[in-house]
Amino acid sequence: MSHPLNCISVLGAGVLGGQIAWHTAYKGKRVVVYDLFEDALDRCKVAHQQYAQIYAQDLGAAHNSLLDTHGRLTYTSNLADAVAQADLVIEAVPEIPEIKTTLYQDMAPLLQEHTLLVTNSSTLLPRDFAAATGRPERYCALHFANMIWHMNLAEIMAHEQTSDETLSAVAEFAIDIGMVPIPVSKEQNGYVLNTWLVALLQAAQTLVTNGVATPEVIDRTYMIVNRGCAMGPCGIIDVVGMKTCYDILQHWGAALNDEQMQRNARYLKDHFLERGRLGLQTGSGYYTYPAPAYQRAGFLDVPDKSEIATLISKVRLTQR
Repeated sequence: MSHPLNCISVLGAGVLGGQIAWHTAYKGKRVVVYDLFEDALDRCKVAHQQYAQIYAQDLGAAHNSLLDTHGRLTYTSNLADAVAQADLVIEAVPEIPEIKTTLYQDMAPLLQEHTLLVTNSSTLLPRDFAAATGRPERYCALHFANMIWHMNLAEIMAHEQTSDETLSAVAEFAIDIGMVPIPVSKEQNGYVLNTWLVALLQAAQTLVTNGVATPEVIDRTYMIVNRGCAMGPCGIIDVVGMKTCYDILQHWGAALNDEQMQRNARYLKDHFLERGRLGLQTGSGYYTYPAPAYQRAGFLDVPDKSEIATLISKVRLTQR
């Protein structure tokens, strides 16, 4: 019989790690949030205050429910303390293979025998880290989407040694916290979601990097063609976070020797990371928050003819 997954450790207090931790606590689990850096934990605590407001507004969460959620959360920069009582550890550290491998190796001797381990990696494969975990049969991928309270999916990907018992327990956990389990039948970089999402964001970033179109123009085009979408790809980059997008483009640009992808990574570094503009997380990325341009009335409207001169100036911008 599998051990109940009631005590959860989330490793990595970034954008998605913070969301997973908050939502899991909201659904009744006890959650320990770990990060190596105290300032990351501080940002995560602030984000959790913001999520409380979002859950109250968007989900109708009661005040007492939100207080209980906060009460089920603890934060630490001590790895041993973070995982000592864990039934399930969710790894959500940066998309850098060396960082993940080192973390797994350091954590291996600290875990209880029954503890299950999942990676929230968005582009890397569980088989790449299975040996480093020291418990390959109890390890798989469980990948969440940003804005977890709305985009409630969890992609489950096994590697060759993952046990069926582990997969069943992880799927049950996903359902417990309100996720739709997405079975990935074969190991694939990018899983289901990011196979198309990374390609979309890479294409959008290429248009910006190469001066073909502005973020607003790109997103307006996308949202007109896909009526009903809440945002376009540049808005999605802000939500995913500039650091995560940079890490993915940097890693795969080097791995694939893709010059355009590397140029895109440098653009994000130069224009955003080095200026502290990390996207929605900091209130500034391609857009400013909490009122980005793509949410304003008229963003998709047919323009007035008085705007023609401005439109033409953009057409001629890089042709002079």
